[in-house]
Amino acid sequence: MNTFVPLDTPLPDLDTWTTWFRQAEIPVLGSSTDALEAMRSNEDQVDANLVGEMVADDPLMTLKILAHAATHRPERRVTDVETVTAAVVMMGISPFFAAFGPQPAVEDRLASIPAALEGLQNVLRRAHRAARFAFAFAVHRMDLDAAVIHEAALLHDFAEMLLWCHAPHLALRIRAAQQASPSLRSATAQRAVLNIELGDLQHALMKAWRLPDLLIRITDDKQAEHPTVQNVVLAIRLARHSAEGWDNAAIPDDIADLARLLNLSHDAALQFVHKVDA
Repeated sequence: MNTFVPLDTPLPDLDTWTTWFRQAEIPVLGSSTDALEAMRSNEDQVDANLVGEMVADDPLMTLKILAHAATHRPERRVTDVETVTAAVVMMGISPFFAAFGPQPAVEDRLASIPAALEGLQNVLRRAHRAARFAFAFAVHRMDLDAAVIHEAALLHDFAEMLLWCHAPHLALRIRAAQQASPSLRSATAQRAVLNIELGDLQHALMKAWRLPDLLIRITDDKQAEHPTVQNVVLAIRLARHSAEGWDNAAIPDDIADLARLLNLSHDAALQFVHKVDA
């Protein structure tokens, strides 16, 4: 494995940031690294569903597989590969293992910067909760795209995750600025430290990696009127607002919006999310 050298100097503009991140290898969770090697030693017993289950809670590995599949898909294929399982089916098991050798673990990479590892883990915890909420809402709505909705919520903040992985000291500067001034908006802090907003970088990377159109649309908060997008946005909002408990002042509005989406009463919607979060 190459020695990790973090990016400590902000890049000048969105194009430069996009190019840099496209060329940087994405580290994955240590659990994915271990599971992948266990599967590799028993390749004949592995199928696409097992791989999909293995990375279901790892947004970094999910992103890595989807980006690889989208940029290596056969010319004759006209439909998007929207899930990890579908991506592995398209590649085949042996080519998948050939393309994904031993993976760098983010826990190893950030071991010497524990504050950055903690920052990444906070984003991952939020992503996991959001994905659970999103999937449960989609199942209740009988949305046929429930698996993609789960994935979209899991990946919603992937640019922030990548910043913690590749530029941990810059990510820590953003966090310090927001802690010093709690009213400081994330986008303002990001522009001050990075010269860009992470939302713009994320959209540029999704386009560059040719991620599925449905995934891009679902993760586009500007299309929030669409029920599928509302599903993801509400899951993200609830995960953020309830991260420290259920007494956040914004939660009643979240529950009211969710009740409308799921066609439930306010109390039934609140009971629903508590059950999902239990």
